[in-house]
Amino acid sequence: MQKRNLAEELKDNAYPGRGIVIGKSKDGKKAVTAYFIMGRSSNSRNRVFVKEGEGIRTQAFDPSKLEDPSLIIYAPVRVLGNKTIVTNGDQTDTIYEGMDKQLTFEQSLRSREFEPDGPNYTPRISGIMHIENGKYNYAMSILKSNNGDPSSCSRFTFAYENPVAGEGRFIHTYMHDGNPLPSFEGEPKLVDIEGDIDSFTQMLWENLNEENKVSLFVRYIDIESGEYETRIVNKNK
Repeated sequence: MQKRNLAEELKDNAYPGRGIVIGKSKDGKKAVTAYFIMGRSSNSRNRVFVKEGEGIRTQAFDPSKLEDPSLIIYAPVRVLGNKTIVTNGDQTDTIYEGMDKQLTFEQSLRSREFEPDGPNYTPRISGIMHIENGKYNYAMSILKSNNGDPSSCSRFTFAYENPVAGEGRFIHTYMHDGNPLPSFEGEPKLVDIEGDIDSFTQMLWENLNEENKVSLFVRYIDIESGEYETRIVNKNK
């Protein structure tokens, strides 16, 4: 698979929607993840990321302007022991609760499908990072309608063991802007992971479309100790 430049991938796409990046830092010492949200409607843009426990949640920047909270207010990131869960919806909780009951990542998502927001039927994208005894692996999932047919859900899970230093995978909800919005297709994109947490965060934020970007979360986790650093950037301040 051809490795893509992540900055170029973002710069060239005005509306990838919501996106998850998971990989390993170039020095091989850190497990890396990023999650961003974008918005076209005033309701989608009226959000910020805030810390909640070891994870984050979305909340309305101006509560008086909040319309329908059902698909925009959720916890994108939660931590369950040595596992970090990152998703674009309330399936974060589904994965957390399922894995807490010894279900696998894939089994936990069997009870969920794409979002009920026709005609887009936004895919549910999810990631799970597992760090234990100095070893690191991760998996990503997408639940999507069958070419816009809401009667059929297509489920894909991609697992990456012992990921290569300086590489990651990038999955996002939409191929590009459109009406209806076309769902992501194929395997998560192979991308470069470069720099420390601050330079990586800056690169992501600067290359997301200025008009549509809303919030960004980045975390670097030390693979040996499990300690982590987090950055949150919100357009609304």
